[in-house]
Amino acid sequence: MAALGGTESSGVTAVPGSQASPLLTVETPSALERGRGGRRSRRSATAALSPSVSVVFPGAVSRESCCRFACELLKHVLHQRHQLPLPYEQLAYFCRRAAQDGDVIKKPPSVGLASKKCQQVLVELEGVLQHLEVMFSLTLVPRVLILLGGNAVSPKELYELNLEGICVGSAEKSLKTTSCVRKLFHSLFIADVFSELKALPITGTVVMLQGHRSCGAEWFRPKLNYKVPTRGRKLTINLSCDGDVDISASAQTVTSAWEDYIWFQAPVTLKGFHE
Repeated sequence: MAALGGTESSGVTAVPGSQASPLLTVETPSALERGRGGRRSRRSATAALSPSVSVVFPGAVSRESCCRFACELLKHVLHQRHQLPLPYEQLAYFCRRAAQDGDVIKKPPSVGLASKKCQQVLVELEGVLQHLEVMFSLTLVPRVLILLGGNAVSPKELYELNLEGICVGSAEKSLKTTSCVRKLFHSLFIADVFSELKALPITGTVVMLQGHRSCGAEWFRPKLNYKVPTRGRKLTINLSCDGDVDISASAQTVTSAWEDYIWFQAPVTLKGFHE
């Protein structure tokens, strides 16, 4: 598989700018530190608004795994931030059962799983997930953004999945997807990044990702001049690989390829719903 700049290695590639750490680290501020006189320091306040979680996998991962990270994170964020009344898998199961059986299965009155709104949300979300799979098959994806509220330029909350440190290998030479996903969400659970957040009202969610400008994407819309917002609450999830990974030096030092990567935006805004 070729690296970002077209450099090949022994079935494994690295995204430019990757720096692996030998340890799994969680970098989230537990509370704002207070400076002299009881005032909160600006540095602490900034850290509280922009926590980060770093996860290091002990080997290369496949493109399919990277796609799974993005899809599972999107579903997780939508539920944790109260845009879905149930986790995606549960919601999809009950909604489909209700749609197939009609009135045979009594709907939970507090959730309204068979409502048109629920069906619409699931169809739109499943569409985004399917097109994410296509995009990951067309190009390496260094970064994924999940933006809640406001718009793509000025969201209320921003969740960034940073895949720059990932070493992408073939399925045969990569770690199992299920174990990697389990490690990712274990790290998020330990970091406890959602528990102290206030409930977010129903809002829109925009998905963006970086890809090669010539990847042939048709559904995602290119945004040549897009810049990642600096305002609002931001959570960054940094993923990287370490351990016994066979990577050539040239594959790790391709920096000029960044010029060929641009932002793409999903053409739909996911609308959440309550019970």
